[in-house]
Parts: sequence; C-alpha cells; structure tokens
Amino acid sequence: MAAQTDIFTLWDLPLRASAELVGFAASLSERYRGRLQEFGFHAGEEICCQQQPGFGAPRVFRVSNATYSLDQDLAEQVLVRPIGGSLGA
Repeated sequence: MAAQTDIFTLWDLPLRASAELVGFAASLSERYRGRLQEFGFHAGEEICCQQQPGFGAPRVFRVSNATYSLDQDLAEQVLVRPIGGSLGA
C-alpha cells in the first residue's frame, strides 16, 4: 500500500501522467461525489491528464474510456496516487 504522502489531488497530476483514483476529499459534497461516480470516477480507476491549459482554465482528464474537463475546485477534491509507486515520465 502506498504511503499517505503518495496521495495527491487530481489537479496536481502532471500532463500526460497517469494515476490511480483513491477516493474523494471528505469536504466534497455527496451530490458531486455521486455525479463523479456516475461518470466513472471510482476507486482503482486509472486517470490520465490530457490537457493543462494556462491561466487556471479547467484541465482535461481521461477516465473510464471517456474525457472530462474539471475545474480546479473540483479536481482538488479528487484524490489519486501514482501507479506503481512513481510518476515516471
């Protein structure tokens, strides 16, 4: 099992890097949690960052064979960890 320090937010996932979804921050409302799960955001799913536009614009992530754009407030509520223990380039 990965150490707690290996867990970070989806917003911090580097461009073209993949990570495993761990869960959601306790502060995320049940409404948003349920909606994300409907979209395929489940523990154990692989998530890849596909686009990181500048100026704080929403980032694009691929999960469950679909692509979604999440703003910073929401992406910071999704917890991930590196696949295989590191984020190799």
